This record gives sequence, structure tokens and C-alpha cells, in this order.
Amino acid sequence: MPAPSAPVRLTPVDSLIARAAQHPNTVYLHQPLNRQWRTWTWAQTLDEVRRMAAAITAMNFPRGSRIALISKNCAHWLMADMAILMAGHISVPLYQNQSTEVTRYVLEHSGAVLAFIGKLDEPEKIAAALPDGLPRISFPYPDRLPGQDWDAVVKASTPLPLDGPTKLPAIDDIATIVYTSGTTGNPKGVVTRFSQIEAAIQSGVGLFHFGPSDRYLSYLPMSHVAERAIVEMGSLYTGMTVYFVESLDTFAEDLQIAQPTAFFAVPRLWTRFQMGVLAKMPQAKLDRLLRLPIISGIVRKKIRKALGLAKARVIASGAAPISPALLEWYAKLGITIYEVYGMTETFGQGTSTAVGGARAGSVGKPYDIVELKLGDGALDGGAAGEVLLRTSAMMDGYYREPEKTREVITADGYYRSGDLGEIAPDGALRIIGRVREQFKTGKGKFVSPAPIEGQLMENPWLEQVCVLGSGLAQPVAIAVLSDIGRAQPRAALEQGLAALVASINRKLDAHERLAKLVLTTDPWTIENGMLTPTLKLKRNPMEKRYAPLAEHWLEDPATVLWQGADVDKPVPRMAA
Repeated sequence: MPAPSAPVRLTPVDSLIARAAQHPNTVYLHQPLNRQWRTWTWAQTLDEVRRMAAAITAMNFPRGSRIALISKNCAHWLMADMAILMAGHISVPLYQNQSTEVTRYVLEHSGAVLAFIGKLDEPEKIAAALPDGLPRISFPYPDRLPGQDWDAVVKASTPLPLDGPTKLPAIDDIATIVYTSGTTGNPKGVVTRFSQIEAAIQSGVGLFHFGPSDRYLSYLPMSHVAERAIVEMGSLYTGMTVYFVESLDTFAEDLQIAQPTAFFAVPRLWTRFQMGVLAKMPQAKLDRLLRLPIISGIVRKKIRKALGLAKARVIASGAAPISPALLEWYAKLGITIYEVYGMTETFGQGTSTAVGGARAGSVGKPYDIVELKLGDGALDGGAAGEVLLRTSAMMDGYYREPEKTREVITADGYYRSGDLGEIAPDGALRIIGRVREQFKTGKGKFVSPAPIEGQLMENPWLEQVCVLGSGLAQPVAIAVLSDIGRAQPRAALEQGLAALVASINRKLDAHERLAKLVLTTDPWTIENGMLTPTLKLKRNPMEKRYAPLAEHWLEDPATVLWQGADVDKPVPRMAA
């Protein structure tokens, strides 16, 4: 008997063409504009993609040229990306809310020959970053930057032929260069092939069983690998319907309209959702209602509906650690949140609590195409080590950075994640911090800040937390209050947070114990350089801003201190 043939491996372009052929009239994309919803069927999507691909081809760039995408999420983002790929080029997505300097760096480092410009929060920042003479095509949204109009280009172009001399991308071609969010220094360009994308998506689809009946609301940056994988690539390979949010102001309404069956959020958003619930129903009242046999079911159903998650069957969190207490809080409402752990370098592949069952406190077990082990990097000789992963979804390397590539990929093909972890006997991974975030106190002992930050973040009064302590006698924590925290009487707030610090310190080794909890009135945002575009803390700016004040804080007898936005002028302690 002849040997069975290997399964055909499809690129996302192949998948789009197949979907349009099989389900031409099925609606695929839903885009709101001025509260009116425009839709594209699979056939209409392919038609616009082919026309834009033909327009790009007519520009005669060398095959494999890098083309930038700078926009908030929208239907045209996805269609532009697919047109770039169909034309045989490499897409370079950029965060639309990063600094002018970082945007300019990525455009120059990637050698972008064309830029698609779309929905922007601060168009003047992007305009200042665009090199003179760089051609651009603008998406058809209000307040867009000058450039060729998308609709006009599409209308004037004949669809790119799908046969004959047209050379569609092959499975082993480079598809995209995804730049990291740059928590330390300049972003690095992760070179990813279609084969790596296909391996990652097929593994995820097998785990979560996504299909044509699923719906997804896209709102996190599509320039981040998680949203790119779930929304764009996931929908192309599964036939899932995609809705886009119009703006932050319409998020709640758009979520209710989409009624997603799959929903992904970062921990900070899950905390915001929790705050919203507790603002309308205090915790004591919620606990009392959840103890009542019949009423509890009604309450859970009402909260899920209010959150827009009444139809959601797959709910996940990722991109940063989420506290077990927050997961437990949602579980009491009947909402199971799976944790997913991955990185840009593996196109999101890593571990999930959906593998072999959820277990709070871990990020789960490896996906079926991932090999996991621990390397060096343990804290003071403990059991933790650096998390190493090997997968068929692994990047080729960092674009134009061979030395940095060699630093992170071992001789046997494992990626050095930079995360510190422990592996339980059942194979579940627990992340306890970042290798580079460890600091040595003045006593010569190493501290990993992430677990301490996680314990502090279990308190609903705190929205953001950073633990520092390099060279200090003891670590200190700096925090930004949540809306609920700001509503508390000052005396009760200080007393409660002092008790929280004491409770956490009892669980820590002597050298890890917090000397102070400093409440700052200065929010940490992307705009002021304290957060990455994916809302991760940037440790270096934190150190630069607050470390010079730490010695002064340690001299104060109080446990809970206040720090104003002007770091040179601490907020004086006030009477209750």
C-alpha cells in the first residue's frame, strides 16, 4: 500500500482563499464606525485583499520587502496584513500608542518601504515618526493622516490573479517581523515564518476547539502576538467571526453586541471588571447573595450578562501574572479563567491551565508542540530556574540581531524566556518572576519582586504595584490606588494597607519583607513611559524615578506613606 500523504499545510492566505470559496456569503468581519456596523463576507474580504495586494505588487518592491502597519484594531488592519502577505512581502505591525522615538526606530530598523496608517489615538506622534518620502496608504476612518485613500486604491485596482504567474507565499516563507514591546531597551524584531504561525494556531485550535460558530471581540493591540494569533490567524484557520471595538468609550456596548464565545483579557482588565462589579455590589453583599441557593444562580447569570460574557465558553488571561485570589473570585461567579503563557518568540505558544485542567497558582502545562524544562537562574540555590521552551512555532531569530539571537536560543534549540519558574510534579509551570528583575538587597540577598507584587494585587484597593529594593536594607513597594481604594477614608485605608503588609511579611523570608508601602498619586501609563504598550511595568524607568527616594522613605516611622506626582515633594501625612 502507498504511504499516506502528509497533510497539506496552509498559509493564512491559503486559508482565506479557501474560506471565501467554501462560504462566500458568510459574514466574517464586523466593523463599527460612528455606531453604524459595516460587515464583510468572506468573499468581500478576499476581494478587497486581492485588490490591495495588486496595488502593492504594482509598486514593484523587491519580494520580501518590509511593510509597516500602524493602527488600532479594525477590519482594515486585518485586510491590509493579508494583502501584504498575498503580495509576497513581510508585514511589520507597530503599536500605535508607543513613543515617536520607538516608532521611528522600528520603521528604520525594519527598512519599511511602505506604511499602512489607520485609526490613531495621537496621529501627530505617528506623523512625526514617519520618515520623509515613505509612501503611505490611509484607512478610511476619521482624522486620518494624509496618504493614498484605501477605498480609492481598492476601487482603482483589479484583483490580483490567484493563478498563472502570481506567486502566492509558500509555507516556509517569512511572514512577519513582530517587534517586542521593549520592556528593556529598544524593541527586537521577531522573524516568524508561515510554518511557525501554522504550527502555533493548529495547536491552539486543537486545545480550545475554536470553529465557525465562535465569535470574538478584538480590542487588544493586534500588533501584539496574542491578539494577532487569536483574532487574525485564529479566525482565518477556523472560520471564527470577528467583531472590532470602535473606541474605549464604546467597549462595553460593543462587547454586548458581539456576545463573544471566546474572550481574552490581560490581568489589569480583569481587575477593572471586578472593580466595576464591586462598585455596584459591595463584596459583603455579593458574598451574602452567593450563599443563597436559588438567588446565587440568578446573581451569577446577571453578572455574566452585565460583563458581556453570557455566551463565552472560552475565557482566558495572559501577558502578565494574574493573582489566584482574582481567579477564585471569578470562579465563585461561575467564570473559569484559563491562564495562557507564551511569548512573541514562540508566536504565543507555551503553557495553559486548559491543558489537563486548570490549577490556580500555575500557568498550566505545555501545549502539545512545546517541550519545557528549567535552566539556570535559581534564587539563592532554590528550586526555581529559567523557563526554557522548544517548539515548532519558534522564531527564526531577531531581525538584524544575530548576537541577541544567540543569547536567547540554546545550542539544542530551546528559547531562554527570561522568566523564573518552578515545575510541579504534575508538569504544571509556576512563574515566580523575571531573571533580570531579581535584585540584591543591601544585605546581599536576592529578591524576586513578582510574587510579592502578586500578593499585594490581591487587595482590591490597589490597581498597580511595583516592588523595588536594589541596595536597600529592605524592599519597598510603590502602588497606585484603584477607584475603590481612592473611595476609602484615609485613616481606614492606611490602617488596612498596613495590616496587609504585615500579613504578607509573615509569609516572606526575612530579607524579602517589605519595609514600606508607598502610595503614589502619579498614575503609571504608556504615555509617561512607565508601561509598555501591552501594559507591563517598565522596571528601568521605575527605578530611575523612585529609587532616589527610597532611603528617605525608610527613615519614616510609618508603614504606609504617600508620594505626590512631583517626586521631589512627598505628600505630607494628613489627619484622618
